[in-house]
Amino acid sequence: KEDVEKGNIKFNPEKHIFLEEAKKIDPKIEVGKELKIELKEIPKEFGRIASQTAKQVLIQRIREVEKETLYEEFKKKEGEIVSGIVQKVEPKQVIFDLGRTIGTLPKSEQIPNEFYRAGQRLKAYVLKVEKTSKGPEIILSRSYPKFVSKLFELEVPEIQSKQVEIKSIAREPGSRTKIAVFSKVEGIDPIGACVGQRGVRVQAVISELGGEKIDIIEYSEDPEKYIANALSPAKVLEVKILPKNKALAIVPDDQLSLAIGRDGQNVRLAAKLTNWKIDVKSKSQVEKEGLEQET
Repeated sequence: KEDVEKGNIKFNPEKHIFLEEAKKIDPKIEVGKELKIELKEIPKEFGRIASQTAKQVLIQRIREVEKETLYEEFKKKEGEIVSGIVQKVEPKQVIFDLGRTIGTLPKSEQIPNEFYRAGQRLKAYVLKVEKTSKGPEIILSRSYPKFVSKLFELEVPEIQSKQVEIKSIAREPGSRTKIAVFSKVEGIDPIGACVGQRGVRVQAVISELGGEKIDIIEYSEDPEKYIANALSPAKVLEVKILPKNKALAIVPDDQLSLAIGRDGQNVRLAAKLTNWKIDVKSKSQVEKEGLEQET
């Protein structure tokens, strides 16, 4: 028992059984104790071969129970975050040690240009869990947009208590994320709650994402205000709502490049966040177009 508690014994499925499964057979069993199972169905005249067969059947049954228990445990964690240790890095996937089982982080679910090394502890989003003959297949993701919102949920108590709500999220993994937050509770600043004192909360999320930039903006039911907020950090003079879910954002001349962003990233993420097709123009562009129309 002392060796078990110190972790000196390596688990052997032919000789050992998890405490959780053992308690289903004997509720009073303790760690390190021997579990005796009476095989009433086997007559005494059965020899060594029959005993070995019975043993294999029992071991197989125990393994099946363990697989089912693991599947049920991780199926409940779909859409949640788990913490694991990188066990192996392969060309098309990274294998995570999740404790009692492993998880797979496919190439398609990795953050672009993120480096993984054996022994590294990281968090990941449980994308889906499926049954297989070898046990549960746990697919993880670090690029899924909801991974970011779940990280904020871990860091911000006001989100956990539903005082602050994440309304929308738009992400380009490894580069930048925009997140829209809202609170109905008087006296609570949703942006301030997510940023934290001296930025400690948002920095914890950024650190887990390897330095990915995060813009936290306030959600509004007013589409003009919401779109203006979404184009942050650029300042917006006016937003005009147009037909067919389109909007025109007018910005100061010196804010045009900031509003559009490098390779159009800022306006692209703002459009995803708000679900509006946003066109950005400078004040002088709008004035010039207005004069041309008049003439």
